[in-house]
Amino acid sequence: MPSRITVLQLTALYWCLFTAGWNDGSTGPLLPRIQEVYDVNFVIVSLIFVFACVVIVLGSVLQQIAYALQTPALPFPAYVMSFTINGIGLAMQDAQANGYTASMKENPETRMGILHAAYGAGALCAPLVATQFSTMRRWSFYYFCSLAIATMNTIFLSVVFRFRRQDVCLAELEKDISEATSITDSEKGTVTPRPSAGNDDSTDAPNISSQAELNPISLLQILSNKYVNIIAFFILVYVGVEVTIGGWIVTYVLDVRSGGTSSGYIATGFWAGLMLGRVVLLPVNKYVGEQRVMYLYLGISIVLILLIWLVPSLILSGVLISIIGLLIGPCYPITMNATSRIIPKHMLTGSIGWIAGFGQAGSALFPFITGAIGERWGIVRLMPLLLALMVTTMLLWVLVPGPGSARNSSKAPDQAQSRRAEPVTEEKSASAPIPDAATASSAGHRPDFGKNGDPAEEEIQDRQRR
Repeated sequence: MPSRITVLQLTALYWCLFTAGWNDGSTGPLLPRIQEVYDVNFVIVSLIFVFACVVIVLGSVLQQIAYALQTPALPFPAYVMSFTINGIGLAMQDAQANGYTASMKENPETRMGILHAAYGAGALCAPLVATQFSTMRRWSFYYFCSLAIATMNTIFLSVVFRFRRQDVCLAELEKDISEATSITDSEKGTVTPRPSAGNDDSTDAPNISSQAELNPISLLQILSNKYVNIIAFFILVYVGVEVTIGGWIVTYVLDVRSGGTSSGYIATGFWAGLMLGRVVLLPVNKYVGEQRVMYLYLGISIVLILLIWLVPSLILSGVLISIIGLLIGPCYPITMNATSRIIPKHMLTGSIGWIAGFGQAGSALFPFITGAIGERWGIVRLMPLLLALMVTTMLLWVLVPGPGSARNSSKAPDQAQSRRAEPVTEEKSASAPIPDAATASSAGHRPDFGKNGDPAEEEIQDRQRR
């Protein structure tokens, strides 16, 4: 049974990602209306994605400011700049939420999946509301809904985490869990054995905290790890695929498949699949293995993209887009779980922060490229672009080491540091030889051989006493 603090912290993190998903899910249904209202082409309207990813520094308060600016439908330059403010806040929260969840002791894989399912839930709900507003005269009043959600997010994060450092919050969480465990054991009449000093799992959190304070990890150290760079580029392309589908699929269906005013619900189907995949496919991930199952999901998705491209059917396109969302949904949490296995634990939070932040650039780069290609050759080129990006993600995943390699690359540095951190007294006591009988006698001590001791030695001792 999770402790009270665990429930509060996870709920705050889930709502944080729900807010991020709500933001990303709203762009697709509103994009055609934005083009109509501001009379801009594909390239110009793609600046929305670019200006949503510029700097990674602040948090949820910036989201409130951004939504307040978007509500009155300001002139297009100001409207686009509001996405910059929003992107700053979202990027920081995304990095922190992923790093914090990966640093938890209990069930980090499952919690990471639920965390990103919360993102999918937000992205699922947003198109349902945004599609209704897209046909209204005051379409920008949709952002009042976003402002309310962002305000709740700010209050929730402030109350639960109270502006404290991550190591302090994790220490409080570990203390609460241990107290809850001791209370449960006392009620059952059992005793929980104290972890030994050599148990890595029980000493990781304090050791990592003290190491982080004494030897803070620099960005240069993070970037010098080749696995961090490989995973960062994988997330860059993956996030680009995810946001490109969610942002441009409605325009594609309207222009290429002659969809109607309800085409925005196709984006809803994609985000619904994304949310369900991150929860429903958890048993499949564990049964097949996260490393291998990624090839299965990406391979099937490539085939489905080919079918959407080659078969001119509106209904089929909508169904297959939802299935693609279902299949690629687990990819992000699986990658974060792989990161927690591959990267040394004292570098984990900083590395995940960099990977998540770097991945946000994909949400700007590839949707902008899509807009530029759509303006030059038509949005019909969306499917070939997605096909190329999906193949790229599969090739990058080949470079990510599996669990066996991950164990060697992450555990070795941690074990070395734990050996350096062992007290000198323990080393001396462990290496000190046990004195023999002659040494003990010369030092004035009489060794006790017990009832079954050596008779010759006992006779010598009796003569000495006499």
